[in-house]
Amino acid sequence: MTLHEKADRLLALHEDPTLLTVVNVWDPVSARVVASESGTTALATASHSIAASFGYDDGEHIPLDLHLEAIDRIVQTTDLPVSADLEAGYGDVGETIRRAIGVGVVGANIEDQLKPIDDAVRGVESALSAGEAEGIRFVLNARTDAFVRGRDRTPEENLEDAVTRGQAYLAAGAPVVFVPGRLDEAQVRTLVDAFGPRKLSVIAVPGSLPLETLEALGVARVSYGPWSQRVALTALQNLVRDVHAGGGVPEGTQTLN
Repeated sequence: MTLHEKADRLLALHEDPTLLTVVNVWDPVSARVVASESGTTALATASHSIAASFGYDDGEHIPLDLHLEAIDRIVQTTDLPVSADLEAGYGDVGETIRRAIGVGVVGANIEDQLKPIDDAVRGVESALSAGEAEGIRFVLNARTDAFVRGRDRTPEENLEDAVTRGQAYLAAGAPVVFVPGRLDEAQVRTLVDAFGPRKLSVIAVPGSLPLETLEALGVARVSYGPWSQRVALTALQNLVRDVHAGGGVPEGTQTLN
């Protein structure tokens, strides 16, 4: 597929009534493993996991050049559309999106970090304008941190803020709004009602709603953020413990290239 076709395909996957699931990747081998499964229709990177793999903390501590180089290596492993987690845009959302498109990315998460809403909306507009300038319908997963940064507020206040911000990002042209956090069914229902069907993107964490429930509620996409890497590292940790206890490689372990 061309870049234009990949962008259109990624948008269509969000608009389809079937829930889009993306198990996030952080390097070429994780990308190849995830892409090799028949149910995988798109890839998404996890900024936390990429940063950790290079020894950096999350939060734009990994240099943008290195971050984009890692994403480029992932894009080169697959013909599937790739969405990148680009944190808050590294100070210049439009330029960061332009550079990401340059390595083959056709969608991205951009955090609002609870900035003043007018500033956050300008970031959304800059991201979409960068896509237009490159001739693609860039699939911005406009993220609001209402829940993850709203720990000093009530859940009701966080939900109200998420609705307000999400509606503003949709009005600015974002095709989907990402509301990370451990959301209950009533909160998801409120967000879908406020945004419209297949406009809400969520993250899966331990104890999250089942996928079939999210699909029935009209959620567009569920991603796994750093949890996919944590699952892999937990398996590695368990291997080490088994080896120290006199065991070995678990039966059923696959040879992956």
